[in-house]
Amino acid sequence: MMKSSPFSVRGRRALAVMRDERELSVLRRQLGRLGMTIAECDPDETRAPTEAVDVIIVDADILPANTDLAGVRRSGIPAIALVGTETPSRLKGLLELEPACFLVKPLRSAGLYSALVLAFDVAQKRIEASKRTKRLEDRVRARRVVLAALLQVMRRHDLSEPDAFAWIRRTAMEHRTTIEQLSAEIVGMAELSGSTTRTA
Repeated sequence: MMKSSPFSVRGRRALAVMRDERELSVLRRQLGRLGMTIAECDPDETRAPTEAVDVIIVDADILPANTDLAGVRRSGIPAIALVGTETPSRLKGLLELEPACFLVKPLRSAGLYSALVLAFDVAQKRIEASKRTKRLEDRVRARRVVLAALLQVMRRHDLSEPDAFAWIRRTAMEHRTTIEQLSAEIVGMAELSGSTTRTA
């Protein structure tokens, strides 16, 4: 599956979480020129997005304290924050949102496309980093299972570590399975006394 380019914004959908009509009119006009559609939401009603949107553009200055920022973060949708007030309390709220980038208010047409490209690129990189982390965690779990199976085979067949690993590898090849899958079976069967297994 080919990933979409962050430079390609046509056909994407934005959710605007703001109430300033001047800012909204700039967004409507510019997003329309870029070929994007826009949905609008009052900040007081902000929840984790339930509709399919590609980016959230949020006025960080008027987000109420009860806004579900964690829900927005968990959704994986990148956020572009509009910032006008640079007080520590507002910036703290902004950090909790974890925006992909920000724009300074008053909003202008210049800079919006750049912010969209940055937001889509950051979102793609976050997804890739999350997948890499999951793969690494899976590998760590698999290594633990292989090590446990290796110890079982060493004890059961009175083999050295290299010989036990060679035995597991050979058995996995004979049964057309992976070392990890066979190791999981060995460990599982060791927990079930009296079970018949491939390694019996």
